[in-house]
Amino acid sequence: MEDTIKCIKENKIIAIVRGIGSDKIIMTAEALYAGGIKLIEVTFDQSSATGNQDTFEAIKNLSLCLGDKICVGAGTVMTVEQVELAVKAGAKYIISPNFDADVVVKTVGLGVVSIPGVLTPTEITNAYNVGASFVKIFPVDAFGPQYIKSIRSPVSHIPMLAVGGIDLDNLRLYMDTGIVGVGVGSSLVNKKLISEGRFHELTELAKRFCDRLE
Repeated sequence: MEDTIKCIKENKIIAIVRGIGSDKIIMTAEALYAGGIKLIEVTFDQSSATGNQDTFEAIKNLSLCLGDKICVGAGTVMTVEQVELAVKAGAKYIISPNFDADVVVKTVGLGVVSIPGVLTPTEITNAYNVGASFVKIFPVDAFGPQYIKSIRSPVSHIPMLAVGGIDLDNLRLYMDTGIVGVGVGSSLVNKKLISEGRFHELTELAKRFCDRLE
């Protein structure tokens, strides 16, 4: 867990990979890594009958092919079963859109970093108190950087990530609030570039995001 916590704190940007097919996911991760992204979150699709197995296979393949280069985690994890599947596949951290104490406790019990989704100071402290290493402020785009500044004041000891609507224009604004890092979806993991095989452009986009951290 300590190595994963260190990796998240050092690299700061978690690329959220959602709905990328097995034929493109390795190339996507390689392109993001070439641009400086070392944290990849593969999400579960709660509405898909095969979502659990698809995510299991994707995390497993990424871990086997690129586990020495990137730190792979699972996203949209909402059940204890999904925690177990993700960890079995090789996930090093578990990210949820919500706070479920059972999910956090199971994650920590398996020796993996827990990052539940929260919004209010009450949710933040409750999640941290049951073992979360970080909390994910979500959906942050509905409130903006000022909200982060306000809630961090009384709970600044709790490491926070911001997720929701993060892009090149606002990344620096969020990082300047004192958060540890961000989760970035479609503005970084561009499906058009991926579907058209324009992985060099995806790498350049990743570099632009990483440059904003300087």
